[in-house]
Amino acid sequence: MDASVILPGEGEGYVRCLEAFSLRDVGSQRWFRQHEYVVKLNMQAIISASSAHDEYVKELLVTHRKIPTLVHELILVEVWKQKVFPVLCQLQDFNPKSTFPLYMVIHYEATVINLLETIMFHKDSCEAAEDSVLDLVDYCHRKLTLLASRTSRDGPPTSDQPSPAGTPGDPSTMQELQTQNAALEFEISLKALSVLRYITDHTDSISVINRLLCIHNMPCVLVQLIHCCPWSRYTAGKVEKYMNGTWQKIPPEDHLKMSKLDGQVWLSLYNLLLKEDCQRKYDFNNFNKNTILKLRGFLTEVLIDQLPNLLSFQRFLAHLSVTDPAPPKRDLILEQIPEIWDHIVHENAGKWKAIAKYQVKETFNPSEKDLRQQAHRLAQTYSLDVLESLLPEKPKCGCCGGEATKRCSRCQGEWYCNRECQVKNWSKHKTACKLMAEASEEIQKNFNSQP
Repeated sequence: MDASVILPGEGEGYVRCLEAFSLRDVGSQRWFRQHEYVVKLNMQAIISASSAHDEYVKELLVTHRKIPTLVHELILVEVWKQKVFPVLCQLQDFNPKSTFPLYMVIHYEATVINLLETIMFHKDSCEAAEDSVLDLVDYCHRKLTLLASRTSRDGPPTSDQPSPAGTPGDPSTMQELQTQNAALEFEISLKALSVLRYITDHTDSISVINRLLCIHNMPCVLVQLIHCCPWSRYTAGKVEKYMNGTWQKIPPEDHLKMSKLDGQVWLSLYNLLLKEDCQRKYDFNNFNKNTILKLRGFLTEVLIDQLPNLLSFQRFLAHLSVTDPAPPKRDLILEQIPEIWDHIVHENAGKWKAIAKYQVKETFNPSEKDLRQQAHRLAQTYSLDVLESLLPEKPKCGCCGGEATKRCSRCQGEWYCNRECQVKNWSKHKTACKLMAEASEEIQKNFNSQP
């Protein structure tokens, strides 16, 4: 993977410029400039991690102590989506020419959590997050409890996600925008699960452990996720699992194969229940004990063969079933508490409608010229070559479904493995090809006509 989004020098400039915004400034020109920086940093971080090259984006964020800033921006957009966005949707006089700027704000949360997922794999990133790790723990708890409750009530999502965390779509109405927002929450929650697992891998902070075990009772939340398994579903009698940003059909011989998301939950439970520091803090009361013992039914030989660490976890559960662990010691300690969510909500309490009206007037009604310029910058950021380098799988032939290496030269949107497949598929592809090519030419014409 040789594609590169930014050079180390550019990356350092972007990282140095990262700042914490106020809720009122979300969607402003300065905010969108930072949005562009974070998108590029995220892409470069994924490329570096996937190709096992120098992860200089992670190093820069650690060196310049900008991970707390990313956490702040993550929670800022979360608050905006919960408090301001619903008000915007209800305003009678708000009929934007384009909802694309709004969607970019909504999508930004997915971009930031994706970047954090990539860098928090490393212990030094977790340490560099400092006190904001507590805020990140609370964020992950909010996302995972919502995911578990929705899946228990409604089952796994029944339709494909409209747009994965790396590439934005373009909803045309406010109703479509709300649908996109709801669908994107599923992807964000799965990223939060990975971030939580990395935190449990690396943290030894008493405050973080106390928050995970005593405040949020995260082991019971994770047991519920294993039970309802939001990333697995049955469609037309076929098993599908959510992997690499899409729902994929699983052949019968792989039904018992552990997915990455399954592994993240089991490893998080392993860290939270088997680490000595965690065992001393956790209250194994009747409810917690009975909930955790439900895991015995999921610990099959096939599962343990795929993740051998679970053998010691199985022994722990066997021991737990015949013993009553001593209650945790209630030592008097001074511990840190998360501040970001409370600070943002307290600072803007009672101002949600005023902020929404201000943003309608100043932010989310851009002129045609501003929209063209914004679209041009995003087109440069989300270039085809870069997006292809981020794909977890090779493109598939539009005719036979095999691995493709050649693309339609006119529309650039369809892939083929050879000339024969392209000719064979032309009668089906011709109409779509013409429409896509004409749309691309029109966009390019608009860009060239900019003053």
